Amino acid sequence: MKNIVFTLLIVIGGIGSANAQEISKNAIGIRTGDGDGFGTEISYQRALGANNRLEIDLGYESGKNFDGFKATGVYQWIWNLEGGFNWYAGAGGGLGTISLDNDFPGRDQFTNDSETFFFAAGQVGIEYSFDIPLLLSLDVRPEFYFGDFRDGNDLDIALGIRYLF
Repeated sequence: MKNIVFTLLIVIGGIGSANAQEISKNAIGIRTGDGDGFGTEISYQRALGANNRLEIDLGYESGKNFDGFKATGVYQWIWNLEGGFNWYAGAGGGLGTISLDNDFPGRDQFTNDSETFFFAAGQVGIEYSFDIPLLLSLDVRPEFYFGDFRDGNDLDIALGIRYLF
């Protein structure tokens, strides 16, 4: 009898949480912040199911001695906390290019001053969807780079503002 009641409670709880969660089919906006400079990304999210989506970002990053562009794709899973408040986690990767200034520390004047790199990324964040078509998010994206200069890792922390449609 205890097993039946326990199973029934889990099923009812699962149905309730599945119905409470609604993610927008599309969202577009900006994601701004960064770990080693200031970066801004144009961000697009596309729902792939009731609780997962694809986020595609195209960004520009500027630091003290460098400039760069990068494209990122992250597959995300979304869990509803309450109402329009969700948390999400995902994994993905991307590629980019970076251009070093002549005064970059440790740079040899005779070496190439730009490179193309690729990276793997994870992402964890929280978001709030308002009653109007507005979504605010705060997330952290650890990135693991594979390139000659850009080799190692970085922690990208950003605020997102997106229009829902």
